[in-house]
Amino acid sequence: MEQMSLFEMDNGGFIPEQEGLQGQGGDQGSGTVDLSMPLANRLRPRTLEDFVGQEHLLGPGKMLRQLIERDQISSMIFWGPPGVGKTTLASIIAGKTRSAFINFSAVTSGIKEIKEVMQQAEADRRRGRRTVLFVDEIHRFNRAQQDAFLPYVEKGSIILIGATTENPSFEVNGALLSRCKVFVLKGLTEEDLGKLLRHALEAPEGFGHQGVEMTDRQIRAIAAFANGDARTALNTLEMAVLNGQIQPDGSILVTDEGLEQCVSRKSLLYDKSGEEHYNIISALHKSMRNSDPDAAIYWMLRMLEGGENPLYIARRLVRFASEDVGMADSQALQVAVAAYQACHFLGMPECDVHLAHAVTYLSMAPKSNACYAACEMAKKDIRELPDEPVPLQIRNAVTGLMKELHYGEGYEYAHDTEEKLTRMQCLPDALKDRVYYEPTQQGREAEVKKRLQEIKDWKNQR
Repeated sequence: MEQMSLFEMDNGGFIPEQEGLQGQGGDQGSGTVDLSMPLANRLRPRTLEDFVGQEHLLGPGKMLRQLIERDQISSMIFWGPPGVGKTTLASIIAGKTRSAFINFSAVTSGIKEIKEVMQQAEADRRRGRRTVLFVDEIHRFNRAQQDAFLPYVEKGSIILIGATTENPSFEVNGALLSRCKVFVLKGLTEEDLGKLLRHALEAPEGFGHQGVEMTDRQIRAIAAFANGDARTALNTLEMAVLNGQIQPDGSILVTDEGLEQCVSRKSLLYDKSGEEHYNIISALHKSMRNSDPDAAIYWMLRMLEGGENPLYIARRLVRFASEDVGMADSQALQVAVAAYQACHFLGMPECDVHLAHAVTYLSMAPKSNACYAACEMAKKDIRELPDEPVPLQIRNAVTGLMKELHYGEGYEYAHDTEEKLTRMQCLPDALKDRVYYEPTQQGREAEVKKRLQEIKDWKNQR
């Protein structure tokens, strides 16, 4: 079995990775463990049996497990949040496949490096040797860089394995994506993370020789804090152990006080420009629409804690005030705009309560999407129907020629009437009977509905 995993050096070149360094336990050739390596690297699994989580893909009889065990892999994309095993799976494939294996980083590599690797892969293909190319963070490649892989994937020069935290539907070239099987990796459960942490405390590659004392409650606290991310869990454990109290017998006691300093702020899954951004703003919007202030406040604060700009949230609330509350409570728009101004004046962290105020008000306000529906119906007619001329009676006759052409002829000034109403037609002839705004019975809009009906009745009677 030949492996040629390439890692970028500081000078921009590439060197082959030493065989046997990808698995758990560091230098497997000498049987020693390099304890200076990060804990997550020391404990990286080498086999599917050691791998924790992703049972839906790697359980007995599951597709991905069978493909790896039979060495029948094809081009694929691993999509999932950070720390769930994307790179580790690639390492396991490296240990199983009878191919040249190249590890390629989208962060540090460009078109030049891609072409060099592809030329080598094509030469190997002609000699009957297959190349597996693992591309970490493939979403960081632009379209042109991704296109460079396409002919080699089509010819079979390489089997591409890409890893991404972003939705590949948005971030991966459609032609390339159509030639890859997408496997969705899930965040690890707290049970999975607990198993991983206990292994780290017992294994020689971890803290097995240091006699670390931790309670099950402390392990569960780290698992909860890690939010499905194995790397975060192991890094937090390592920090807690390094800051533990050394006992007279040489063992290490992890205290609650020390652990609290390591898990003081939860690392929430939130990417301000990725799919999770849209998932959470959707959750906020729909929670308010469903008049659920508890859920709405939760999702709003998830965004703030994840680093979202409060002005972005405030802008979405302004939109919601007219789209989903509308005429049922016109005060909602004023509240939303005031919240935006408060966020602009104060910023974080003080403005969180103003956003909570607005979110609560909008959640509890009566709901009407009549204004939104009117906009959508009118836009549909504008896009699909011919541009209708403005009726002559509501045109301004600002020149003599316009007056000769009857501009403004027949205009009725509503303020000249006792009722402040006229029967003058304002829509084009082709749309004169079209109804866009249909008020509901919700909140103050019930009064608007009554008023509108009175206006229509008055016009019909004349």
